[in-house]
Amino acid sequence: LRLRECRHPVIERLMPRESFIPNDVHFDEAERVLLVTGPNMAGKSTILRQIGLCVVLAQMGAFVPAAEASIGVADRLFTRVGASDNLAQGQSTFMVEMSETSAILHNAGPRSVVLLDEIGRGTSTYDGVAIAWAVTEYLHDRIGCKTMFATHYHELMQLPEKLQHARNYNVAVRETGETVVFLHRLEPGGTDRSYGVHVAQLAGLRDGVVRRAREVLGTVKG
Repeated sequence: LRLRECRHPVIERLMPRESFIPNDVHFDEAERVLLVTGPNMAGKSTILRQIGLCVVLAQMGAFVPAAEASIGVADRLFTRVGASDNLAQGQSTFMVEMSETSAILHNAGPRSVVLLDEIGRGTSTYDGVAIAWAVTEYLHDRIGCKTMFATHYHELMQLPEKLQHARNYNVAVRETGETVVFLHRLEPGGTDRSYGVHVAQLAGLRDGVVRRAREVLGTVKG
């Protein structure tokens, strides 16, 4: 599965064409589990979705929004994205997330494509990291499918040291002083910054709260 300058046709349609940044993505036997870290708002979710759209369009023989594409037969496409609950049936957001993840692990095969946008965020940090780690190992070792996993758990960047076919990627940013520019470009290598406080500021959080959050963050990171 190789895509050069692939795009998300719906998002691109809703914004000026020159503003959309295309990306290259490739999966092969050496790199079939891609762990993607990077800031909030940097474009991780968009990249996941445009890969999924390209795979579906290719399977049906339609136009693929990419400068060049080589896409083999995929028997199934699985996604775990977004956050929703089913309180009427007693399912919390985390329970729905785990149910979706369970369905993937029970039904995916070697020719499947799996796109994960966060796993384990609805519980404690330690529980979440443990679940995300174990799920990634299972997809790599037992199923062997093409997987892209976008996560803010920077602990998972250690996995490529242990898993032969896993690689770290990140969505790049440019930082100048307190100014952060999202480049929306997928690059090799991991990153340990999420810039959540910066995104909170962009969302309009009160200045006093943002300042205090930065102070607390500095204390926690020590």
